Amino acid sequence: MQILLDHNTPAPLRHSLPGHKVEIAYERGWAELTNGDLLAAAESAGFDLLITTDKNIRYQQNLRGRKLSLLVLSTNDWTHIRRFKELVASAVSSIQSGAYVELEIPFS
Repeated sequence: MQILLDHNTPAPLRHSLPGHKVEIAYERGWAELTNGDLLAAAESAGFDLLITTDKNIRYQQNLRGRKLSLLVLSTNDWTHIRRFKELVASAVSSIQSGAYVELEIPFS
């Protein structure tokens, strides 16, 4: 699966998703794109999944009819995400094409 990490998603997460091609929006020069332009660019480039921490994206964009799936993490704090990286990997493995999934990262 081709995965794009939004600019607000911790880059080290890429190493927790073996078997997937993971790129970072910033590395592609897409860090300054608005959400709509980022979604369009990601779909156009053949990405299957966008991982972000922008909880407002579902209210700002029309997500109907997209092939690109979105996984929204509840935090961008790497110290919490890294303790639950298996949870993220599991969500990535089970996500369906065009799905929108919010994943709560525990703070315990």
